[in-house]
Amino acid sequence: MLKLNSEFQRVYKRGKSAHSTSIALFYLPIPGEKKVGYTASKKVGNAVVRNRCKRRLRALFAEFNHELEDGWYVLVAKGPLFDNAFEDVRRDCKYVLKRAGAMSSSGADNGKKVIS
Repeated sequence: MLKLNSEFQRVYKRGKSAHSTSIALFYLPIPGEKKVGYTASKKVGNAVVRNRCKRRLRALFAEFNHELEDGWYVLVAKGPLFDNAFEDVRRDCKYVLKRAGAMSSSGADNGKKVIS
């Protein structure tokens, strides 16, 4: 988990970014290491709203974690994240992960269900 301001700044300055309506992603490829940080500014809303947005971001990262490349990730909540349906937010998250090049090409299911 990214916790230090210097770690966040390193990802912001040296990493790739991708934005959607509800999520901004900053990704810095680092082989052999996978860390993530979540942030929601006061522009998003009060503490209750910001915490709910960060919970949603944590759930999304956990869902896509097995498909992601190694590196440092910073997920930034935007205003619509709180109000949008979870399916819309999931679609936004997948979009920004692909756009930043963070999804592994050998993804386990590539969005399709595997029937065994």
